[in-house]
Amino acid sequence: MQINTIGWDIGGAHVKAALVNTDGCCVAVYQQPCPLWKGLDQLRNAVNMILAGMPGGDTVHAITMTGELVDLFANRDAGVVSIINTMRTLLPNTELLIYAGQEGFVESSKIAVKHYEAIASANWLASASLTAQKIGNGLFVDIGSTTTDILLLCDSQVLAEGVSDYQRLLSQELIYTGIVRTAVMAVAQTTLDKGREIGLMAEYFATMADVYRLTGELEESHDQTDTADGAEKTVFASAKRLARMIGCDFSDEELPRWQQLAEDIRAQQLYKIQRACQRQLSRQPLAKNSPIIGAGVGRFLVRQLALDLGRPYRDFSELLAEHAQIQTGMSTADCAPAAAVACLAREYSHARDS
Repeated sequence: MQINTIGWDIGGAHVKAALVNTDGCCVAVYQQPCPLWKGLDQLRNAVNMILAGMPGGDTVHAITMTGELVDLFANRDAGVVSIINTMRTLLPNTELLIYAGQEGFVESSKIAVKHYEAIASANWLASASLTAQKIGNGLFVDIGSTTTDILLLCDSQVLAEGVSDYQRLLSQELIYTGIVRTAVMAVAQTTLDKGREIGLMAEYFATMADVYRLTGELEESHDQTDTADGAEKTVFASAKRLARMIGCDFSDEELPRWQQLAEDIRAQQLYKIQRACQRQLSRQPLAKNSPIIGAGVGRFLVRQLALDLGRPYRDFSELLAEHAQIQTGMSTADCAPAAAVACLAREYSHARDS
């Protein structure tokens, strides 16, 4: 019997899901805000919202996560257990496959303490592994709302130096910077205003969502996080928040000033990511036609990185047969780990059952 596969990426700020049909085509992707640090009710609500929009029928569910990191949980192991148990309650009488990174998939009923470390924050490996299968050689870069993953791909393998978040921060395969939730003060300490360098206040006055609203690059469907001051998500409100970062008030006629400030902060974030990309590319010679593959809601920056580094660009959404935009206005590249874990689980199920 052929059945659909749903991939779930349970994050600390969003829940993402991708539905892959019996032909292996991704027919829908979904994203719901989920500030998990506020409680497991946030996860239950987000998952139920997504399920309400999905078609019925027999389904295998595959789960990967990063949400175990939030401070709701005493430690990562406790987070892994809580998330799995919550998903089992939300999805009763269905098969749940838990993605355990390099160990592959484990049925939820067979999860043991020995699996917890491999399960924690392994979503990046699902995306990179599927991309390596499809591309062979290249550099995979996923810029999301909160973090950036950078993985070297060679001979259809992921050449990861690190596995855990700690190891990946050391190797710069994980850069804790994104285009929505990251505080401006975490990206830059100084900026240029009216041709002069000025220090930025170390205050949570503005986020990178404000920056990308001012540059015109943040899509509304990707803008699901509250603003720093709880106010509206307009260009003018974003400029007002950014002005606070250098101790100024905002006036409408000065909008170009704050747009220029946003461009400078954008350039600093891009430079940090580019340096990490160059570090990975220095590890293994790749042919000049080996592409940079972009994923995540910030992949417009990956496209620019590819241009700056003189390499072709491939979009993650090109790698999969998809009809995702028909239902939700998002693509598989926006929710790459969810789409990837669904595809990998489908392959796993076929191999297991054959």
